[in-house]
Formats: sequence, C-alpha cells, structure tokens
Amino acid sequence: MKLIPLPAFSDNYIWMLHDGREALVVDPGDAQPVLAALQRESVRLRAILVTHDHDDHTGGINALCAATHAQVYTGGDGDGDGDGDGGVLNLLGLAFEVLEVPGHTANHIAWYCARTESTPLLFCGDTLFSGGCGRLLGGSAEQMLASLQMLAALPGETRVCCAHEYTLSNLKFARELDPDNTDLLQYYTQAQALRNQGLPTLPSSIELERQINPFLRSHLPPLIVAARRHDAQGVDTAGVFATLRKWKNQYR
Repeated sequence: MKLIPLPAFSDNYIWMLHDGREALVVDPGDAQPVLAALQRESVRLRAILVTHDHDDHTGGINALCAATHAQVYTGGDGDGDGDGDGGVLNLLGLAFEVLEVPGHTANHIAWYCARTESTPLLFCGDTLFSGGCGRLLGGSAEQMLASLQMLAALPGETRVCCAHEYTLSNLKFARELDPDNTDLLQYYTQAQALRNQGLPTLPSSIELERQINPFLRSHLPPLIVAARRHDAQGVDTAGVFATLRKWKNQYR
C-alpha cells in the first residue's frame, strides 16, 4: 500500500492511497494533481473520501467523477454501495472508520484506519495540523477541544495525514508558548530541513503531536501559564484552549 501527498494550490495536500491497482484520494480540491498521479502510478481511482465541504477540499470532485467514475464518500447516510457498514467503509481491503470531529466546521469528519500493512492511518482534514489545529469556522472551541482529545487518544504510531503544510508557522507559534519543550525545538529543526529540501513535513504521528502540539497540551502547566499571561480569562482547560486558538488567529 502506497501513501502519497499530492501538493495542491499553495499549501494543500490531497492524499492518495493505492495498492498498485486501485486508489482512493482524500479531499481533492483540485482534479489535476490527482489525474496526473493516477497516470504516473498506473492506477484506477475507486473512491473519493471527503472530510468537510470547503472548496479547497471538494473543488476537484466533479471533474474526477466525470473522468474516473469514482464513488464519493462523505461519511453520511446514503454513501454506501455495499462497501459501507454503519460507520465503517471498506476500501482497498482496509476498513475506514468515520470519526465525528466538529470544530473547524460543524460537520467535519475524519477517516481512521486502525489496521493497514504498517501503522494506523488518520485522514484528519483541517481538524488537526502538525503543531496546530484548524480555525473555528462553524464549530465551537468546546467541540474542537473534544475532537482533538479524541484524536490524541488514538495509538501513538498513527500516521497523521493533515490537509495543509502549515507546520513551520504552527511550530513558530508553539515555540513562543512552550519555549522549554526540547521535543518541540528538535522537531522544528527537522521540519525546517525538510521544507528547505522542498519535502513535506507530513505525515506526522499522534505521539509526536502529543509531545509538541500546544492544542493537544492545553491542559499542561506551560500552556496554561502562557494562555493566562495572554488573557487572564482562560481559567479552565476549555478556556485555555479557546484563548490559545484566538491568539493563534492573530499571531504573525
């Protein structure tokens, strides 16, 4: 099974997974990178998985369906064609579980595969980024915090396939909040080296994000201190998280 991040626009990734014959893609905002990869990899597109309805994640779907007749899955009722069973979708010999992760949008989902040929796999859209999380564009801070806590509880070796290359800007903010975090400082150096070579920083892993991502660590003393220094209203975990998310919105 081959996992490929396909760059799109200025900082999106469309994720492709294929077995040498058939492929699925996640959040194809643009059809052209997918069509080029299908030709390059000599595979047929069987399925399109969607995490939420923003244009940079869905804009290429109609063109791909017209070109390939792939089936689209959004995690809701009516998606099944015999492959879906409740909250599980079976594709390419793998079982993908639909996780409800509202916050970035009210109806955001993630696709999680616990058993692959190697490690578990998470397609999380714009909910979780490496070193960060999505803006609140329809959901609440409480919803986003609960969604991130659920993702943080997944096995540490889970590969985290985020939909944007935001890692360096996220880590810059994280370093301001958590300057004594040696794991964070080491990861920042590694991520910078990858980007200097034009390489993706993704996929990340759940274990790494637990160590370095301030939005998965808002219950810990360094992040509580940072949040209260910025805004004294952040008095509980949800308040600290909301403060950090608002701060990041304005951070440059």
